[in-house]
Amino acid sequence: MNKCIIYKISIILCVVLCFSSCKHHDEEYHSVTDKIKAESKDYHGTSISSEAYIDHINTIEVTENDITFLIPERKGEIKSYSCTECHSKPLTQMQNEDLKKAHWDIKLSHADKMTMNCVTCHNGNDMDFLQSLTGDQIDFNASHLLCSQCHQKQFNDWTGGAHGKRIESWAPPRASMTCVNCHNPHTPGFESKWPERYNTQKINERK
Repeated sequence: MNKCIIYKISIILCVVLCFSSCKHHDEEYHSVTDKIKAESKDYHGTSISSEAYIDHINTIEVTENDITFLIPERKGEIKSYSCTECHSKPLTQMQNEDLKKAHWDIKLSHADKMTMNCVTCHNGNDMDFLQSLTGDQIDFNASHLLCSQCHQKQFNDWTGGAHGKRIESWAPPRASMTCVNCHNPHTPGFESKWPERYNTQKINERK
């Protein structure tokens, strides 16, 4: 018999066997995913909650990448907010005036000076808001959207829970630190540190 015909018959037999051996009882499934969906149909979540531990924190609810969670409210933590109490004119006009430099303690070390300055992130016409690279207004409570423009990988990891720090507990509802809770937005890099040494006996021997 032709080898090609034998090969085709073998394939047909395999397909028939696969379909004929497929079981359709309630307790049997086609795949692991189907089993998880069926078994979790009546699951309503855990009874453990972290609500009691985050009650003292002023949080707001956000939805990013179709994931909803809580983040700390930001504007209430900014000592000099609202900014327009001092920034009564557009930033371009105030820069030309002989005024005492208010933000003397801020060092911008985020990107190359040719790439970034104050108005890269701050709305120069309304300092109570941040501004995207395309000129869209961003609320200070949503500053993570500003960071996501350049740090998309970290942003996606953060929304999924793989980057950043949870607040208080892993139990729902999820509450997570935002970018500015861990990174200084003007100088976001962390200083390099040597690992701590706890073996004092070895340290003394090396002296």
